[in-house]
Amino acid sequence: MKQVEQDLERMKQSLDKARDVRYRAEAKLEELENQKKRLLGELEELGVKPEMIDTEIEQLESEIERSMQEAWSLIPKELHGHEQQ
Repeated sequence: MKQVEQDLERMKQSLDKARDVRYRAEAKLEELENQKKRLLGELEELGVKPEMIDTEIEQLESEIERSMQEAWSLIPKELHGHEQQ
């Protein structure tokens, strides 16, 4: 009978642990859903559709590169450091 009691106690502990893990997972899921909602709202405010994020990033990177090249072109070549190619 002692073994049965020990097994039942281990089962109870395992169930308690599983319940705790489930509650933490549910809380994390809720947190992530709230974060997703917030980020989607920010994207909407910026006028960017979620499916267009990659395209938007590429356009912004190109714009930054063009702006950097323009800025370098305005600096006399003799003042360029060794960093600029």
